[in-house]
Amino acid sequence: MTPKSVLILGARSDIGRAVARRFAQSGASVTLAARRADALADDLADLRIRFKVVAEAVEFDATDGAAERFFDGLPALPDVVVMVVGLLGDQAQSEADLDAANAVMAANYTGPAGYLLAAARRMGTRGSGCIVGISSVAGDRGRQSNFVYGSAKAGFTAFLAGLRNRLFKKGVTVVTVKPGFVATAMTAGMKLPPALTAQPSEVGDAIFTAVTKGRDVIYVRPIWRLIMTVIRSVPETVFKRLSM
Repeated sequence: MTPKSVLILGARSDIGRAVARRFAQSGASVTLAARRADALADDLADLRIRFKVVAEAVEFDATDGAAERFFDGLPALPDVVVMVVGLLGDQAQSEADLDAANAVMAANYTGPAGYLLAAARRMGTRGSGCIVGISSVAGDRGRQSNFVYGSAKAGFTAFLAGLRNRLFKKGVTVVTVKPGFVATAMTAGMKLPPALTAQPSEVGDAIFTAVTKGRDVIYVRPIWRLIMTVIRSVPETVFKRLSM
């Protein structure tokens, strides 16, 4: 399927912008949703001029609990909804401060899941559409270095799997995206291994391909599938002694 319209939730992020450009390149109309939507003026102008597509911006906050009102306010339900929202947070701070931990969990799981449930109900009634959720390899197994973030992504991955199962017979597809490391503002200052680190444009291309080819779960760089298979296979009696 080649979508005619896409809604990007979290469009001010580097990945959100890359996804917008890739879908616009195909001729799809683009709706950018983000907090401070007025800051998206330059992005809208670029999409309109570069790709000659319809591009609009709407205000959006994944953690505000206003998903029903948000979708009711859209002029039309898009063909594709891409949830890009995420918050890496700081593991030490999350362990020490429950509010910080809750913010990470809300931004990575409960908030995005609420908005995608609202999208799912509408797409299920229509009988078509595609939902894309960006999860993380961090959710494949809990590790001491980022278990609060990883647990939220694990929950989001399970949510997307269940949603995919629930919507299959209704003609709606659900794609789970696991990017691994991505060179974005969120990872700026971190020493990332080049062979394992994707660029935002790679993520945009991978998502577009997954949507058009009806994929279910993708690792943006395939090596991550092997890495996480190995990590998941380590027995718990050994794993708990490792520093990861």
